[in-house]
Amino acid sequence: MARPTDSQCVLDLKRERAKCSFNKEEITNLLDGGVEKTANRRQIEDLFLSDPEFLDPIRPEYMSHEDRYANELRKACHMVRKFNEDEKVQQIVGQMEGIRTLMGSGLGVALTKDGNPLALHYVMFLPAIMGHGTVDQQAEWMGRAWAGQIFGTYAQTELGHGTFLRGLETTATYDPDTQEFVLHSPTITATKWWPGGLGKTVNYAVVMAQLYTKGTCHGIHPFIVQLRDEETHQSMPGVTVGEIGPRLGLNTNDNGFLRFDHCRIPRTNLLMKHSKVLEDGTYVKPANDKLAYGTMVFVRVAICFDSYRQLQRAVTIATRYSAVRHQSELVPGAPEPQILDYQTQQYKLLPQIATIFGIHFATKDVWDTYNEVTGNIQVGNLDLLPELHALSCGLKALSSGDASSGIETCRLACGGHGYLSSSNLPRIYTTTTAAITYEGENTVMWLQVARYLIKSYREARQGLALHHSVSYLSAQPASTHTTSQLSNAGLVEAYKATVSSMVSETAARLQEYCDMGRPFEHAWNSSSVLLVKCAQAHIRYFTCEKYVVGVENPGLSEGVQNVLRQLCRLYLIYHITLNQGDFLRSGALTGYNMSILEGEMCRLLAALRPDAVSLVDSFDVHDRILDSTLGCWDGNVYQRMFDEAQKSPLNQTDVPEAYYKYLRPLLKANL
Repeated sequence: MARPTDSQCVLDLKRERAKCSFNKEEITNLLDGGVEKTANRRQIEDLFLSDPEFLDPIRPEYMSHEDRYANELRKACHMVRKFNEDEKVQQIVGQMEGIRTLMGSGLGVALTKDGNPLALHYVMFLPAIMGHGTVDQQAEWMGRAWAGQIFGTYAQTELGHGTFLRGLETTATYDPDTQEFVLHSPTITATKWWPGGLGKTVNYAVVMAQLYTKGTCHGIHPFIVQLRDEETHQSMPGVTVGEIGPRLGLNTNDNGFLRFDHCRIPRTNLLMKHSKVLEDGTYVKPANDKLAYGTMVFVRVAICFDSYRQLQRAVTIATRYSAVRHQSELVPGAPEPQILDYQTQQYKLLPQIATIFGIHFATKDVWDTYNEVTGNIQVGNLDLLPELHALSCGLKALSSGDASSGIETCRLACGGHGYLSSSNLPRIYTTTTAAITYEGENTVMWLQVARYLIKSYREARQGLALHHSVSYLSAQPASTHTTSQLSNAGLVEAYKATVSSMVSETAARLQEYCDMGRPFEHAWNSSSVLLVKCAQAHIRYFTCEKYVVGVENPGLSEGVQNVLRQLCRLYLIYHITLNQGDFLRSGALTGYNMSILEGEMCRLLAALRPDAVSLVDSFDVHDRILDSTLGCWDGNVYQRMFDEAQKSPLNQTDVPEAYYKYLRPLLKANL
């Protein structure tokens, strides 16, 4: 599929692109992970986007709920067939790497716009079997699942419990006489609720349930459960399953509910890589209870990458639109300027561009550490898992929160037109904001980070060595005010001093509550607002630290390094100005420092303004993936908006049937 050229663009965008001060392709390669990965991604995109089977006959917004689901299921099944049967596709796409591309927030959102009903089969069901199944269990299940002979989902969340896994109520009780587990939903709140694909699509699930054997509960464990007959697709005996109804977004994900009424499965359907139940009912516990961290880290890091890719789409749309849109008078009597020339518009958009690189560098660091730790797990070294767990929790919360708020800022930056469905900004927002809740609700994630911080702080007071990300808690950093303090390194030190002060003060308050006789749990709850703030400051500091290191890569060309340094600087200052109170209170920065930084931030906005369009171009988001009347490469905004309006079913006739049925009788009633 041919990519657009400058000659096809409106004059405003041609002029913007002519100002570019850096090599756009180099930034594209940086974000993709290398030249080869960029080429591979483009090949995959061209291969799938050129297939007419992935086109929608009409816009999904004009379809019924059932038709939208059927349309996306049609495309999802075509995707699987294309992957399984086309050797060229298999060679280009690869295995799990390619599947993540097809199911993620890049190409995936162009192929299945409002959710893929088969996505969880690939991103949760298969990884769960790989992560929790023995070699024999993988051999039994993976071949059929990978070939699309069966489809599954991951059923964990219940009506009554989500992030608090220990509270899950679904039970799996072992019957040694038949060597079966009996799954049961004892209450209405034990109903599994939310798993994608569960409603009407999949026939299997990895179900998380409380394992009981010999009268003892051993906590949550994963079980493979058949939900529907492989021939008729009818629900299995003891299984009640269906769809939960319309959501804010992702309405073709087929999110479902699931109840069990003494449903029996073989003992061997318990995934037994880490723990097992023997034929006589004897429970064999896992070698280490931290092993489950690995899968959670993988999923949360994937959410970070997905979140910033969604923000890429939104800020690309808003920035291009802001270069095309002319509004008001900056100077009386002068032509209407591009709205991107207004500093307030720059303040809305440029920090979002900067955020993308910050999340990228921080997430890449955690991803690289995860791969290192995964290798260590194989030889029994689990030392880094708790730190990695805390970082992945925090980055998941930071990236999904920043991306969601950033996307909404981009929508607002487009004025009324951003409210149009055809801008695609509403759908990008509703898709992304879901990540604030799934795979660990963000407040709970922040409190997990806070628990790690307080534990590390107390260990430091005992003289114990700390891991790198929290090593600053070993000693209170001195707050100094030198002329070099406002360098990037100096600002990172200010972040460090601020979070250290916040943790120290909050830990003291927590201890004070305990000394007053409050149980630790109540003292913790009474400090939880401050604890969340500590966690947020810690992860922001970690992100800033990795950002500064990332932009100093000696392999970057001068032009790219210059623009990345400016973005990094903007990111550091932007978040300091948003949280001035914390920096002033800790003594890390003064009011005079703040005044200097605010002035510099305004200069950075002006300096980055000429490169704004080229920066979003470097994200290399295909027009089909943007799916926006406001954000296409050519900038032909108004014609696209008008053409899309003509597609409304109401515009297929001049006078709608509803006029004759309702309005005309009212108008003529008094004649």
